[in-house]
Amino acid sequence: MKVLISADMEGATGVTWPADVEPGTEQWQRCRAMFTSDVNGAIAGLFDGGADEVLVNEAHATMRNLLLEQLDERATMITGRHKALTMVEGIQTGDVDGVVFLGYHAGAGAEGVLAHTYLPNSITGVWVDGDPASEGRLNALVAAEYGTPVVLVTGDDRACADAATYAPMARTAAVKDYVSRYAARCRPPARTFEDIRAEAKAAAALAVRHEPATGRGPFTVEIEVDATQLADFAGMVPTVERVAERRVRYTAATAHDLIRCFKAVTTLISNGIENHYG
Repeated sequence: MKVLISADMEGATGVTWPADVEPGTEQWQRCRAMFTSDVNGAIAGLFDGGADEVLVNEAHATMRNLLLEQLDERATMITGRHKALTMVEGIQTGDVDGVVFLGYHAGAGAEGVLAHTYLPNSITGVWVDGDPASEGRLNALVAAEYGTPVVLVTGDDRACADAATYAPMARTAAVKDYVSRYAARCRPPARTFEDIRAEAKAAAALAVRHEPATGRGPFTVEIEVDATQLADFAGMVPTVERVAERRVRYTAATAHDLIRCFKAVTTLISNGIENHYG
C-alpha cells in the first residue's frame, strides 16, 4: 500500500494568521514544527494501518516548509517548487493507493481559517461546473483521474466540512475550530498528533485504487478576482476568456488539464498585483 500526503500549511495545528505561514517570519519558524508534527501523526497512523510506503509532497508556498530532519524516517518527501501537478505531485506515477490532504483549508470566499484558493486575497471565488471549488475539490478531481481516492483530510472544522462535499468517504481530523479568518480554537500538538494518527490508521483501510475516472470532463472553471486588471492578466492564457469585469472562464478536457491551466492563470494573476492597491 502506497499513500501520498499532500501537505499544506494553513490548516496545520496552531496556524491562525498570515505570519504563521509566510516563509522567513519568526512565527513561520515556530509553526513549521507543529506542521511537521501533523505530518508525522499521519505517517505514523498510515503505517499503523498497514501502509508499506508513504510519500509526502510539500504543497505550501515555497514548498520548503517541513523539517526534513524531524520527519518520520519511514517516509520520503518531495520538497521544492515548480512541479507538474503542484499540490498532488507524485500521484501521476499510477501506483498511489490513497491520498491524504493534510493541513487543508476552506476555499476563497468561504468561512474558514486563512480561507483562500491558491492566492491569499486576489482570488475571491472559484467554481467548477458551478460548484464552489476549494483546493481540496480541485486536487480531488485530479486524484480521481489517476484512480486514487482521498482517504483523509485534516485542517480546521470548516475544511473538514468542505471535504464532505468532494470526498464523502474520507476520514477527517479537525485540529482547530473556526472563530474568524484569523482566529481559531486550537488543540495543542500533542493532542492533534494523536487525533491525526488515529484517523490516519482508520483511513488506511480506504486506500484502495479505483479505476481512473476518465471521461468525467470537460470541466468548466470560473475564477473571480478582486480587480479588473487581474482578469486581463488571466485572459492572456489561451482558452481563458473574460466573462465579466472581474471573472474569467475556461474549459478543460481533463482534470489534469484543469489544474495545469489553473496554475498558469494564478501565476499570471500574481504578476499583475501591485503593492497596496493589489
